[in-house]
Amino acid sequence: MSVAATKAVVEPRNRPMSREEKRVILASSLGTVFEWYDFYLYGSLAVIIGAQFFSAFDATTRNVFALLAFAAGFLVRPFGALFFGRLGDLIGRKATFLITILLMGATTFLVGLLPSYDQIGWIAPVVLIILRMCQGLALGGEYGGAAVYVAEHAPQGRRGFYTSWIQTTATLGLLLSLVVILSVRLYMGEEGFTKGTGWPIAGWRIPFLLSIILLGISVWIRLQMQESPAFKKMKEEGSLSKAPLSEAFGQWKNLKVVIFALLGLVAGQAVVWYTGQFYALFFLQSILKVDLFTANVLIAWSLILGTGGFIVFGTLSDRIGRKPIILAGCLIAALTYFPLFKLMTQVANPQLAQAIEKVKVDVTADPARCGSVFDPVGIRTFTEPCDVARVALARSAITYTLVPGPAGSAAKVTMNGKEVPIAPAIAANIAGFTAAAVEAGYPKAGDPSIVKTTSVIPGTGQAWALIAILTILVIYVTMVYGPIAAALVEFFPTRIRYTAMSLPYHIGNGWFGGFLPPTAFAMVAATGDIYYGLWYPVVVALATVAIGLFFVPETYKRDIFKG
Repeated sequence: MSVAATKAVVEPRNRPMSREEKRVILASSLGTVFEWYDFYLYGSLAVIIGAQFFSAFDATTRNVFALLAFAAGFLVRPFGALFFGRLGDLIGRKATFLITILLMGATTFLVGLLPSYDQIGWIAPVVLIILRMCQGLALGGEYGGAAVYVAEHAPQGRRGFYTSWIQTTATLGLLLSLVVILSVRLYMGEEGFTKGTGWPIAGWRIPFLLSIILLGISVWIRLQMQESPAFKKMKEEGSLSKAPLSEAFGQWKNLKVVIFALLGLVAGQAVVWYTGQFYALFFLQSILKVDLFTANVLIAWSLILGTGGFIVFGTLSDRIGRKPIILAGCLIAALTYFPLFKLMTQVANPQLAQAIEKVKVDVTADPARCGSVFDPVGIRTFTEPCDVARVALARSAITYTLVPGPAGSAAKVTMNGKEVPIAPAIAANIAGFTAAAVEAGYPKAGDPSIVKTTSVIPGTGQAWALIAILTILVIYVTMVYGPIAAALVEFFPTRIRYTAMSLPYHIGNGWFGGFLPPTAFAMVAATGDIYYGLWYPVVVALATVAIGLFFVPETYKRDIFKG
């Protein structure tokens, strides 16, 4: 890079972005899209992967394990943020980019080759979880580097706009994964996709194997990138941090900023993001019983229609600030989630919505013999009839009410006053309760009233109405996520920026967000209320609004080329 370009780093940057800067930012964004594609393939295929690698368990437990294996990647993301963030502040942004993309691409490709549980037994799920954790480590180092790299190239006063392109990459990566999955599914058919019937391999493996092509493209793109001018300047001056971890987290002046950024911005952003894109998909499939193809098509269309919001809100944050937009998104989402998800039920599965209102299901038992059935990891064993019945009802998506019975009385389940026998095993109860619920008014599997599409272009008003609801959820995502990269970059000095911003982002999104689907589903199972899991994002989002209002500073006018 020329001396003039290096000097420009410390000058006000109101000039338009040069063609070269646009090129390297585009290259960074495309590489990040491919990395998110790799990461999201698993989430989109969680139900099928659960059947392949956790086949020793019943269907509902498989789903929980599949979600937990997905969450394993989120668990290690903060550790990836620490490791690669430190590396990025010590050796540079570009080299770290290359390492993270290689690790992500290789592990994704290996998932496509991994034998199933039926072929190699318990080794299969163990290796799967290890690969998921490697993906999480790579992604932990990816986002911070991309956001810092783009922000350090952007003109002063336009960071929100330029970093918002990085924010689209997560959604575009999810969309790309859905498009590839749907295309392969349509071409091979349902049996060919899930089991490989009539084909050399099962179709669900192909999107993972195709990632090797995306890996090659991503590596080529990143080899063309130049080092961040801000990092290069600090390296030439000899002012790089020698211990970014201790400087970022061992000094209270920096640590308190990390804490406020996490609790006052990122935690709320994370739960709104994962509710709008992941829990909505899980809710459609597991609670509302919408088939996998239809659910993916509906989510894909909502992403297509809503993704432009990232750019809109990122640009708006350059004018009015990051904080008002992010906190407003959290507040609006918290206030409207319950009515929106209830409307989703009414549109997607109207007979289920009617059954929830009309079919009265009671579990009556001695309170002393009813324990907690909260089971986010899906490994607890229940023996008390009261607990066995409640777990079976929840896994069947049957809403129930727990009624205190006389001391010493036996547990019983009634549907509209008619008693349904309780079997010793959960699986047997699921079958018995489902049959009784259908007789009482619940929809059976494949009911024609449940939304369904056989084409990538939905042909019914019911489907488009559901897409409209899902698009509103995506717009909430764009409000909170569009400005977040610029806000986090502006919080920290250049010498520790990669390290310091990566940790709150990945704790927020990896833990608060990544554990949302299994935790929300466990809350549903524990209460018998299909909407109860929404309290998780609502409470976290409201807490973020309160903390953000009082403790988070506005940063959109800061000069980020210092320190």
